[in-house]
Amino acid sequence: MQFRHEVKHEVSKGDLRILRQRLRAVMKPDCHAVNGQYEIRSLYFDTPNDKALREKLDGVNIREKYRIRLYNHEASRICLEQKCKYGGLGCKHTAVLTPEQAQAIVDGEVDWMSVSPNDVILGFYTRIRNEGLKAKVIVDYIREPFVFVPGNVRVTLDYEIRTGMSCTDFLNFDCVTVPIKDSPCILEVKWDHYLPDVIRDAVQLDGRYSTAFSKYAACRMYD
Repeated sequence: MQFRHEVKHEVSKGDLRILRQRLRAVMKPDCHAVNGQYEIRSLYFDTPNDKALREKLDGVNIREKYRIRLYNHEASRICLEQKCKYGGLGCKHTAVLTPEQAQAIVDGEVDWMSVSPNDVILGFYTRIRNEGLKAKVIVDYIREPFVFVPGNVRVTLDYEIRTGMSCTDFLNFDCVTVPIKDSPCILEVKWDHYLPDVIRDAVQLDGRYSTAFSKYAACRMYD
């Protein structure tokens, strides 16, 4: 299991403009970005007693969560992701889903997962059966991603965070999402073994400190 360093900062819209200029000067945009950005839609899953949400709010050091994700409202590539956190380190395991498989999961039709050859799908199926994981909330936002080869660095700027509230129909693009209150801009920096000084300097902002902000937790406040 390959863990990476992960640091988040809540920043202002003014900070966003400064960071965008700095990052464009020293990093390359992610090759999957369209005009430097893409839209992300995630559907998060949790237990009936909201274990993942409670662990996040309580600051539990070791935790995991599952989500289904797609980009730019494009259903041709959908990913099931298992996110694991260990303090300031994180890792992600991914499985590709067809639209039909994703819709089946949303609808609670999961028996097909029990014979999948994919470990992520099997692990998710086990959690569904043992802990009762169910779809909880849709989270939409815009991301500007940047990459830097030395250190395998990835920096993202996320903003315009929206919640689907009670709607969990992941593939229904007519599902209404609304902005969360005081929606922040989030700077996230990820790297493997070292963070190059040029990137450290580019993301440095006076008076900004790391945060434990969670898009999932923020969007669940509207249940």
